[in-house]
Amino acid sequence: MTSSEALARDLSRARDRTLRLVDFDDAELCRRYDPLMSPLVWDLAHIGQQEELWLLRGGDPDRPGILPRAVENLYDAFVHSRASRVDLPLLSPDQARTYCRTVRSGALDALDALPDEPGRSFPFAMVVSHENQHDETMLQALNLRSGPPLLPDTSRLPRGRPRLAGTSVAVPGGPFVRGVDGIAEPFSLDNERPAHVVDVPAFRIGRVPVTNAEWRQFVDDGGYGQPRWWSARGWRHRQSAGLTAPQFWAPDGQTRTRFGRVEDIPADEPVQHVSYFEAQAYAAWAGARLPTETEWEKACAWDPETTVRRRYPWGAAEPSATYANLGGEALRPAPVGAYPAGASAYGVEQMLGDVWEWTSSTLQPWPGFTPMIYQRYSQPFFGGDYRVLRGGSWAVASATLRPSFRNWDHPYRRQIFSGVRLAWDA
Repeated sequence: MTSSEALARDLSRARDRTLRLVDFDDAELCRRYDPLMSPLVWDLAHIGQQEELWLLRGGDPDRPGILPRAVENLYDAFVHSRASRVDLPLLSPDQARTYCRTVRSGALDALDALPDEPGRSFPFAMVVSHENQHDETMLQALNLRSGPPLLPDTSRLPRGRPRLAGTSVAVPGGPFVRGVDGIAEPFSLDNERPAHVVDVPAFRIGRVPVTNAEWRQFVDDGGYGQPRWWSARGWRHRQSAGLTAPQFWAPDGQTRTRFGRVEDIPADEPVQHVSYFEAQAYAAWAGARLPTETEWEKACAWDPETTVRRRYPWGAAEPSATYANLGGEALRPAPVGAYPAGASAYGVEQMLGDVWEWTSSTLQPWPGFTPMIYQRYSQPFFGGDYRVLRGGSWAVASATLRPSFRNWDHPYRRQIFSGVRLAWDA
């Protein structure tokens, strides 16, 4: 398959998923489920607007587009907060769908005519990544929605393996190559580049993410009521927000609400919907800490035998259901131990998919950072109040994810599909 054919496939897959997530009546698409989230119809038109900007207008916002300038400005995420978007004079759902179809037709024509030159296909890959990321955001919104379920729950995930929760593996100290370059990963984003060598002291890291059963022990031990486990800022937030358990858990700690369904909390599933502050407190209670993103990336991608990076934790094979829980169909994490074939060279499992994993790192550029064509993707967020998450979640598309992929969010966010993997000094 040529690069253009692969991009056309990935564009199609992303759009198919987007359309499934907005296959509801107009009133539903125009609802705001939570002040943290946009109405779904905003995300739909924003996906088309960004695709038009980068694939049909060469990234030039001053070049006339399909939409009137006043309408296009409604979809500027830096201008309009999520909470305010429900009150904007947005395109109707039918108008948004028609707009996206028109843009996609032009984008595929542009892809067919694309010269086979290095770097020319990057904007298409960026658009694929952008749409897939918004699909995950829409899943977050749908999970916050009140009312009967909208999404079918038909997933069939593999069984886990017992006695893995709480175990760890050793990662010896030494150098490794952090980040990637445009040759190995031509579609990597600017904050993942350039590749460079760093020396990492020895450490231990959890073989699998922290489970719901383990987190329940923290709750039962009064972890949410003891400030000694929390940072000063984290404790203030816990008090002001009234946190007593992961988001969506019932007060009894036995059931949760997931996409409108009330169900028993699976003991062997990775805990999700916890904030950085909660993750940090749990780690302290467990006698551990959160890994740095550098430690996380080494445990995920480095092969100590060959002293080169693996493309994925398991090797060069493309992601599939054999290796990881990705793509958004599952609507949930898989039990720990479900993907032994997906282990890294160090034996660390489920590092891609299932839950985003909080690290202790703030978002900073790698040495030699150069902004990509979309300069507002990473640069405005460096040095801000953001913590890095790694590894993706069950909602992430495989076309988007790499061991070098860096996500970030405020330390109090927990509507995201976020979990925890522990680390220890050696």
